[in-house]
Amino acid sequence: MGCSEVCADAYLRPRDKALANRIDAGLTKASKTRKLPGIRIAAARRAFIEQLVESWRRVSFPTVIETRSISPKRALPHDDMFDPLRAAILQRRAGDVEEAFWLVFLFVHFGPHAKSKWHYARQLYGRLGGTQTWDWAAVSSNPAAFRAWFDPNLQAFQTGQTGGFGNHRKYEPLERTGRVIESYVGWINPPRTHKELFDDAVNAANGDAREAFDLLYRSMDVLSFGRTGKFDYLTTVGRIGLSPIEPGSTYMSGATGPKAGARMLFGTKDVAALLDSYLLEVDGELGLGMHVLEDALCNWQKSPAEFRPYRS
Repeated sequence: MGCSEVCADAYLRPRDKALANRIDAGLTKASKTRKLPGIRIAAARRAFIEQLVESWRRVSFPTVIETRSISPKRALPHDDMFDPLRAAILQRRAGDVEEAFWLVFLFVHFGPHAKSKWHYARQLYGRLGGTQTWDWAAVSSNPAAFRAWFDPNLQAFQTGQTGGFGNHRKYEPLERTGRVIESYVGWINPPRTHKELFDDAVNAANGDAREAFDLLYRSMDVLSFGRTGKFDYLTTVGRIGLSPIEPGSTYMSGATGPKAGARMLFGTKDVAALLDSYLLEVDGELGLGMHVLEDALCNWQKSPAEFRPYRS
């Protein structure tokens, strides 16, 4: 199928047509060395390209907003404009990288809910409207005090709101958040700082961004953060410039949706390690990054012949 058919799709915005064109050409090149039977049918190819475009938009979002002007209100938990990702970027710009890492963690742990947005993150970071915040200095210096505050206030978090966690964490119970944060603090292991932890990984990898990512991924022993949580946290850290890391794998061994999508794309039941190697070959032609491929495959396999957007 020629890209003109893909680019004519009503869903694609005009500025996305060039990207769709490049993806289509890249898939054609990739298919010469690695067969892609899952997109042999025109409708499937079109749907997969559209998912790749959609994933590129979503995955690139932190990088895009990192370059833009951001209102200071985004960092104020008592303001309706609060957004932990934008707050993290503001803190990084201000030189407080420790607070930026912490806000990225809250961004990934809670995720944006379709209706209530950042309700949980605002309530926690702003201590339920108190005069202080649960910033990194407060939480990391006394995680037991945080738990002593959080657990009795569980009902207050749920009062007057219509939703909870974002899509990637939609089955996460709120009552576990205190233990999750204690676990996260334990992984950082104060007085070691986030920067020291990440710099050590980059140095151990001799500056290789993908190897450093892998070292951090394998070391990240945080309660309830499985493959998706670790992947999302580390990729966001890299995309907003907190550490020079990037994924060189989709970490398929712990995947469900992405693994199903990869097997469908390649027409095989091969093991995760082989699927990852095939995807690296494909991305050599696409140049989108493993996070984009992982996200697109997960969504595409839900509706392989018709594009459907899946929002966080």
